[in-house]
Amino acid sequence: MAPSVAFHDHGAAVPACRNRPIGTGLSEPARGNQLVETEQHRRKAETMTVDETPRDPAGAAEGAAVPAQAQAPAQDLAGERADLLAMLAKHRHFLRFTTRDLTDEQAGRRTTASELCLGGLIKHVASVERGWADFIVESPAAMGDASDMTEADLARRADEFRLLPGETLAGVLADYAEVARRTDDLVATLPDLNASRPLPIAPWFEPGARWSARRVLMHIIAETAQHAGHADILRESLDGAKTMG
Repeated sequence: MAPSVAFHDHGAAVPACRNRPIGTGLSEPARGNQLVETEQHRRKAETMTVDETPRDPAGAAEGAAVPAQAQAPAQDLAGERADLLAMLAKHRHFLRFTTRDLTDEQAGRRTTASELCLGGLIKHVASVERGWADFIVESPAAMGDASDMTEADLARRADEFRLLPGETLAGVLADYAEVARRTDDLVATLPDLNASRPLPIAPWFEPGARWSARRVLMHIIAETAQHAGHADILRESLDGAKTMG
C-alpha cells in the first residue's frame, strides 16, 4: 500500500522518512555534548558573500571539501544581483550546516512528528531551485501542469523528500552544489531581472499571473530560508545540535 502524502511547497507530496520512536527524547549527556554554533560561525553567515566557499563538516569528516554552493562567475557583481546572491548563499549555508557530521542513516531518519528528514529536505530544496531556474531559462512548461500529474509523478515528487536506498548525504549535497552554481551563473548573466513569464497552471498560483526573474529568485530565497528553519528543528531533535544559540 502506498504511503499517504500531503501537499507541500507548491504541490510537492511529502512522504514519511524513516521513523524514530516518537517520544524518545535526548538524554542529558547528549544535550550536554550538543554541537553549538560558535559566534565566529554566526558572524560569517551573516556577512557571507557570493564568492565564499564554506566547507561542509559532513564532507570534511570524510576528508573531502564540499563544492562551493554560492560562487558566482563574476566576482565584481554589485548592486541588486550581488544582494540576491548573498542572501541566497547565506540561507543555503544555514541549510547545509544542519547536516554537519551526520551519517547517511541519520540524514534519512525522521526525528520529529513531522514527516521530513534532513537528507530529504536537501533533495527537495535542490529540486525546487532547479525547477525555478528551468522556469526562468525555458518556459512555464518546464515545470509541468499540476492538473496532468499522474500517480507516477506524485511518487517521484514524494521521493524528493526521502533519502532513498543507494543515495548518500554527500551525493545529495554535491547535487545541491551543482544546482546552486547553475543558479548563481544564471543570476550573474541574465540580461534583465524584470523579464517575466506566465506561471504554470496550478491551484496554488493565481490564474494569469506572471513572475519576473527577480520574483522567482526571491521565492527561491524564501523557500531555502523556510526549510533551513525546518532543518534546524530536525537536527536539534536528532542529537541536540543547533545552528544558533
